[in-house]
Amino acid sequence: MVTTDDWIPLLKALADSTRLEIIRILLSGERTVEQLAAALDATEYNTSKHLRTLRQAGVVLSTKQGRHLHNAIAPVFRKRIGLHRVLDLGCCVFRFD
Repeated sequence: MVTTDDWIPLLKALADSTRLEIIRILLSGERTVEQLAAALDATEYNTSKHLRTLRQAGVVLSTKQGRHLHNAIAPVFRKRIGLHRVLDLGCCVFRFD
């Protein structure tokens, strides 16, 4: 059973405009840190810090391919009705139209 305490770290991770923008970008497909940093017009260091927060909350999964980390939204959070720009947290749904 999911309790309120389970959602607190997740909602805290989403309480940042840069992290929400990362989510919006990743809902279109996986990206490397370099690609995300360029899209955000941010440094790779700051982008990596935001990704670490999202990974710790379980929203983002990272896989190493060669020398790059590829980041994607965890499948459990994608809306299951076929929409690609929706993050489904179970307790609430975020639409990125």
